[in-house]
Amino acid sequence: MKKFAIILAGCGVKDGSEIHEAVMSMYAVMKNGAEYHIFAPDIAQHHVVNHFTGAEMHETRNVLFESARIARGMIKPLSDLEMRDFDALLFPGGFGVAKNLCTYAFKGAACTVNQEIARVIKEAVSLSKAVGALCISPVLLAGIIDDVTITVGPDEGDAQNVKAMGAHHIVTKPGEVIIDEKHRLFSTPCYQLPSTIVQIAEGADNIVKAMLKVM
Repeated sequence: MKKFAIILAGCGVKDGSEIHEAVMSMYAVMKNGAEYHIFAPDIAQHHVVNHFTGAEMHETRNVLFESARIARGMIKPLSDLEMRDFDALLFPGGFGVAKNLCTYAFKGAACTVNQEIARVIKEAVSLSKAVGALCISPVLLAGIIDDVTITVGPDEGDAQNVKAMGAHHIVTKPGEVIIDEKHRLFSTPCYQLPSTIVQIAEGADNIVKAMLKVM
């Protein structure tokens, strides 16, 4: 049975992982006959957003602890992840990716990526493991690996940013998967497009199936 390491960035689209994308990714992995283990960095969130009002809240939260909500407690610190033990790496999206796992939300093309995130991506690529990225999370790949081919959806600003980071960008339809065969990277737009939860499930299923084909 193939093993996916799924990396979360908190809990909730505005300051953490996008919950639909995270859950549908887990479902797609198991539906297609593989297993997953969940990890998150043990770091403070950039900030906390009230998902009802959209206002920033005056409190602090931890990315690992918040991610454990989605994982039902079955989660480990990212520092425990060794890619030699896994066949694939998968990143759901959400603003937490751009705020907690890197600084893309604030610095755009000049962003930096969290050191632990950079480590596991580099390990996965060096070991020829499949790496999947949903929604905005392909910016992590552009920030770490030279000359990648990805999609971050139709937004021209995001497209120009990843191009400035050295990536090749392809505009996609809902559920479509872009494959960088050289680096064994897979990306799909999910909520970077106006999408239904059914389309999110289809996108997660499509990217997991595409990744399994190369394992």
